[in-house]
Amino acid sequence: METANRIIVCAYHNVGYHCLEELLRQGAEVAMLFTHEDSPTEEIWFKSVRKLAEKHGIPFRTSDINEPANIALLRELRPDFIISFYYRNMIRQEVLAIPVRGALNLHGSYLPKYRGRVPVNWAVINGETETGATLHYMVEKPDAGDIVDQEKVAIAFADSAFDVFNKVTDAAVTVIRRAWPRLTAGTAPRIPMDLTAGSYFGGRKPADGLIDWTKGAVQIYNLIRGVTHPYPGAFTYLDGKKIVIWQAWPVEGIGGPGCIVSAEPLLVGTGDGLLQIKSLQAEEQEEVAADRFTGDQNLKGKSFSATN
Repeated sequence: METANRIIVCAYHNVGYHCLEELLRQGAEVAMLFTHEDSPTEEIWFKSVRKLAEKHGIPFRTSDINEPANIALLRELRPDFIISFYYRNMIRQEVLAIPVRGALNLHGSYLPKYRGRVPVNWAVINGETETGATLHYMVEKPDAGDIVDQEKVAIAFADSAFDVFNKVTDAAVTVIRRAWPRLTAGTAPRIPMDLTAGSYFGGRKPADGLIDWTKGAVQIYNLIRGVTHPYPGAFTYLDGKKIVIWQAWPVEGIGGPGCIVSAEPLLVGTGDGLLQIKSLQAEEQEEVAADRFTGDQNLKGKSFSATN
């Protein structure tokens, strides 16, 4: 007798690791895992889904699920579900049509807001006070299918994107814990997504971390906390050298955009208010606290710039 919970999992990152862990805890029959090889150019700070699969004897592949050989394998396996957890390849319609009971994706935002790439970073950069995790059916258009379940999380003003990502990971596990029994029982809801209530966001590159000092201190602060460790960081230039600002805080005051108005504490003018820099890193040097940075050089009359 065939089971009704045979699943193909496409997963990567901490969300993928912990959601797969939850499925296994609930006794899901994971027939195959598709994941990614780690990139040598990326800081790998997250858990390995591949190692979790190996621990549980789950066969896995790191080749693209859309490759013809993988599509043929999927048809042989005849899964009930395909579920994607932070899998980085767009899954084609031909693959989505294979599972008997549907293909679903766990997205790191409270859909329909922040559809698309790196939703946690975008939410922090844009100063949102909440986001979430959403399980939805996959359709040809990304992050647009019917919603099964979702969970909100709060974004505190002091939270970095890393802090929020951890909250979203916990929310994702909560969603899977609730939704998986309903999916296998055939009682899970399908709530149509109102795409007019949210927007689609693209991926970000390290170069997108360039600071525009004409923006307000709060906006710049949101950028800094949205791309700080373990992400590439927000950056500026001083005396032609690249400076990554890892930690800062907006304060009241007036100063020309980019102008260093105080060395101790290190205060920089913006388009609205001042930014107190707390931790930074000069090109080819180690990250240091602001007081150590200012003690090593004369900053009087100098400015941070968007160009080198």
